[in-house]
Amino acid sequence: MKMVVTLERDESGMVVAECPAIPGCVSQGRTEEEALANIREAIIGCLTVRAEQGLPLTVRTAEVEVAVA
Repeated sequence: MKMVVTLERDESGMVVAECPAIPGCVSQGRTEEEALANIREAIIGCLTVRAEQGLPLTVRTAEVEVAVA
C-alpha cells in the first residue's frame, strides 16, 4: 500500500511527518530519512488500531486547485 505523507521541519529543527489519509497519524525524526522510517511504523500501527476498532482504514483525501494572488 502506498500512502502520501507530508514532511515539514518544525521550530526545533525536527522533521515532522504526517499521513493526511489517517487522522492523527504523525511522527518525526532528526532527518527526512528518519522521519520517513518513523512514519512508516506509525502508519502500520494506526492502520492496525483502526482495523481493530472497525474504523475505515483511511479517510478520503482530494486535491483542489486554488488561485494564489
